[in-house]
Amino acid sequence: MQVTEINAEGLKREFKVVVPAGQLETRMQGRLAEIARTVSMPGFRPGKVPLALVRKKYGSAILGEVLEAAVNDGTGKAVADGGLRPATQPKVEISNYADGTDLEFTVAIEVMPEIKPMDFATVSLEREKAEVPDSEIDEALARIAERNESSEPVKRAAKSGDVAVIDFVGKLDGVAFPGGTAEGYSLKLGSNTFIPGFEDQLIGKKAGAEVAVDVSFPADYGNEDLAGKPVTFDVTVKEVRAPKPAAVDDELAKSVGLESLDALKEAIRGEIGRELDAAARLRLKRALLDVLSANHDFAVPPTMLDHEFEQIWKQVDEDRQAGRLDAADAGKSEDELKAEYRTLSERRVRLGLLLAEVGRVNNITVTQDDINRGIMTEARRFPGQEHMVLQYYQKNEEALESLRAPLYEEKVVDFILELAKIADKPVSAADLRKDPEEAAAAAPAKPKKKAAAKKKAADE
Repeated sequence: MQVTEINAEGLKREFKVVVPAGQLETRMQGRLAEIARTVSMPGFRPGKVPLALVRKKYGSAILGEVLEAAVNDGTGKAVADGGLRPATQPKVEISNYADGTDLEFTVAIEVMPEIKPMDFATVSLEREKAEVPDSEIDEALARIAERNESSEPVKRAAKSGDVAVIDFVGKLDGVAFPGGTAEGYSLKLGSNTFIPGFEDQLIGKKAGAEVAVDVSFPADYGNEDLAGKPVTFDVTVKEVRAPKPAAVDDELAKSVGLESLDALKEAIRGEIGRELDAAARLRLKRALLDVLSANHDFAVPPTMLDHEFEQIWKQVDEDRQAGRLDAADAGKSEDELKAEYRTLSERRVRLGLLLAEVGRVNNITVTQDDINRGIMTEARRFPGQEHMVLQYYQKNEEALESLRAPLYEEKVVDFILELAKIADKPVSAADLRKDPEEAAAAAPAKPKKKAAAKKKAADE
């Protein structure tokens, strides 16, 4: 087998591989002999079938195997002899072959660039830290109390926020329609849970009032017989009840499964604290990626860049055609947008390769414990459906792999941050929650707004 490099341009390598006909025939004979030892044919005992008959029956299939093995071996030799690290799947093109002749093919390979990571000890970053405001804890307690509110009867007219206990009969052209009748229904006015306009016509009414409520069903209503039709509801107000928020005390805490109000406050503080820590982590990572991007400028494999750009541009183009681009991008031509997003795609690929190289050199791996923690984190995002999320990942290998990549990236980022110099910077919770682009625009610097897809590309 002869392997000759015929092109070396940037990260692209191309080789010509020639496999002599004699080697192919030797492989062919060896494979035929393997099959002949076990194959059965009428008139012959197992293992006694002549090779000529075996070749006649199985030759075409075996030739395919031999050629595939030769191509794989030639590709592997090109990679091994050149000490190459392919960045993408090699592309093989057979240039010449006929039965009994040499096999000739070319192998095109895009290789990984040479990556020399900077000294991470020279990186200096600020980590924003925010304390959980007591006011946010009070607001959270108020929301919990509201969700657990009760109500009490009042003798005044109903107003928005009150609960009207009503009997009603809905009529279309004077005839009651199915599903339009109820008794003793508790309707919170202002909740917009009924047909638009229904609740408004009960405001100002007292217990005992009888009201003809005229409304029209929405045009997209699920029942085609009623969609877009004007109807009348004969409503009797049985009772008006005013909301009575639950007291913020130990009993409220017990209603949500905690033993005391202090325990509930600490739980809320912890939840808000984790949210603020996540925001701080995102900002710190974004700052680190900016530093890494500014200090590394190696070439990226063209195929990887093309694939990344296609993924990003697909979303951008959908937004462009739907008129969802922000003002800064909306005024740009397609060519201008493509140029900008290709630059961002290149940043993403370069940072991905850099982080992968740092992880490889430093033997950073994703363990099963890391994956288990990642799954539990995902499950917590869907309260009440945790078991379904766990089953999803247990049964879906592709989903597990999609979880592995970001976990690996976070471990590499943690490794770099351990080496960097990081100073904590106290900020308010409100400032920490601000979008970094909006915060930059508010500061006396160079404001520049990015589209959502552009910002996402820059962050990763």
